[in-house]
Amino acid sequence: MRREACAAVLFDLDGTLADTAPDLAHALNRVRREEGLPPLPLQHIRPAVSHGATALIRLGFGLSPEAAAFEPLRQRLLAIYAGQLARHTRLFPGMADLLETLEARAIPWGVVTNKPARFTEPLLAALGLAHRAACIVSGDSTDRRKPHPDPLLHACRLLDRNSRQCLYVGDAQRDIEAGRRAGMKTLVALFGYLDGEDDPGAWQADGLIRHPAEILPWLEET
Repeated sequence: MRREACAAVLFDLDGTLADTAPDLAHALNRVRREEGLPPLPLQHIRPAVSHGATALIRLGFGLSPEAAAFEPLRQRLLAIYAGQLARHTRLFPGMADLLETLEARAIPWGVVTNKPARFTEPLLAALGLAHRAACIVSGDSTDRRKPHPDPLLHACRLLDRNSRQCLYVGDAQRDIEAGRRAGMKTLVALFGYLDGEDDPGAWQADGLIRHPAEILPWLEET
């Protein structure tokens, strides 16, 4: 099947555009320390990061969201994280070069994440990306979050682009589901926060990539 030239590239944030795990792990371990618990190793926390604060508290304390202690712990984690959003967070290796290539080719790029705007916007500003992204869609920018396609379709409206000419890159099944439901081409970022139970080959993405540079062939009309 003929593939149209890419009109825009959209990225998930945590585990796709940027490696945010060190700062989120730090926040979780501070809460654990406050509760008299030892820290967890980063490699143990990393796979949960793409699934947000709820998954981190579930991992760190073995609690379900219905537990009385759950929400106070989650709010404490978020408060700590808000104070050090970009202490150790960096773009994944090769991502800076990819963004420069997109900009050189006049291909707009943006971010579509389930992360709330109160974290997304200052984090992207700290990384020097807020003024470069053609659109930023956070988890509270639309009424429904991924895996619903609304956030991606909203990004298309902001970019004035047809969704079928856009590419969405993410590291979680909900990213691929949202992209497919929006009519976009989708790529799984295997360098992101996948765990041993994930089976990205079964997510029906258009491709699997191990490095941001592998996005480049998907920009061309073939």
